[in-house]
Amino acid sequence: MKKTIILLLLVVTSQAVFSQKTLSVSDAVSIALQRNVTLMKTGENLKSTETAVQSAYGALLPSVNGQAGWKWSKTTSIAGVYGPGSPSFTADYRTYDVGVASNWTLFDGLANYKTLSKSEKTYESAKYQFSKLKQDVVFQTLSAYYDVLNAQKLLSVKEEDLKWNQKNYEIISERNKLGAVTLADVYSQQVKTGNAELELIKAKNNYQTLKSAFQYYLGLDVLESYTLQDPSPLDMTKGDAALQNENEQIVSMVNDALKNRDDYLSAKLNLQSSLEGVSIANAGYLPSLTNQVSIGSQVDEVKNLFKTSNYSVGLTLSVPIFSGWSTSSQVQMAQVDSKVKEIELEDLSKQIKRDIQRNYLDLQSAYKAIDVSSQNVKAAEENRRIQQEKYSLGSTTLLDVLIANSDYTTAVTNLINSQYAYRKLTDETRYLLGKLDYKNFEK
Repeated sequence: MKKTIILLLLVVTSQAVFSQKTLSVSDAVSIALQRNVTLMKTGENLKSTETAVQSAYGALLPSVNGQAGWKWSKTTSIAGVYGPGSPSFTADYRTYDVGVASNWTLFDGLANYKTLSKSEKTYESAKYQFSKLKQDVVFQTLSAYYDVLNAQKLLSVKEEDLKWNQKNYEIISERNKLGAVTLADVYSQQVKTGNAELELIKAKNNYQTLKSAFQYYLGLDVLESYTLQDPSPLDMTKGDAALQNENEQIVSMVNDALKNRDDYLSAKLNLQSSLEGVSIANAGYLPSLTNQVSIGSQVDEVKNLFKTSNYSVGLTLSVPIFSGWSTSSQVQMAQVDSKVKEIELEDLSKQIKRDIQRNYLDLQSAYKAIDVSSQNVKAAEENRRIQQEKYSLGSTTLLDVLIANSDYTTAVTNLINSQYAYRKLTDETRYLLGKLDYKNFEK
């Protein structure tokens, strides 16, 4: 019976191990780009914006309509209606007509050309917005991916801390049996071990919560097990050179961002599009000229169709005299819209400058934090070793050992946090400069 249970446990364990799926950074970003609902909806809306450009082109061309008709009428007259002695009669009429008519706007204050220009700028703006949204998804996915890995590394730290405290508890318990340490030290270490267990539970819950949220964000089953691949170690030498070269001047970074940021380019096109809207509204004050052309045939029998022809050509000039102030109202609304777009563009420019300055300072701090944290880990590890040896010799207290271990755990935690903060900030730098290329992740 015991062998059967052991075999079942081995089977279940092996299935759990083999059922785990590996997820790299590239895989995660590719999945996000494919499954993001906002991206899919925006992509469909982009098609309608493209259709508006085609419609604007069509407005420059004449409209052509074909028509065909049939009409029957019957007239009956009673005798004497048309005068004394006039006979009664019945008249039966049938008419058949076919034709083609064209209507072409020759001039409408150039509103049709401005409408085309406006629709083209709106479409280009929408494409930039779509590209920016993809960059948003890439950056959000990278940040969430690193958050999960960060939590996973911190979980490992808590596991190692618990192992250390358990081992130390065993050593102190044995030494207490030999009379080398007091029972108070045993209780103190027991409490510390219990606290380490609680910290491990919290770290596990935090890791699982972040991991489940990340899988949900990607549209993956949260009950499936995924293993996230840790990217290659940080090359701090290369990172230092890149930091000094790329971030030498914030002003140059801002200028670079204004040339590459899709959201800024989109906002500029929105402003230009709104100015075209002002021109379209002002066209309402100008006269319009349209051309009408028609060709047709109208007969009383089908067999006589096309034996007679009717041709007509006409021009219509319409001069606006009074429109109930609707034109002036449209002009004012268009001007307000352009002013709003101008304010939005200026505000975005200020926001870009602020974000780049903050990122520049944070990136410098994160880089220095890695160096300081690395030194702190070495020093804390050595101090813990020394305190353990001194405690073994009876020249220090258990409290000093526990403090040294706590300092070591804190130093390792700070190093891990600073490393992943630096990773996220380097990606954020590319994101803020408009250089986070989503095309590398599309499949």
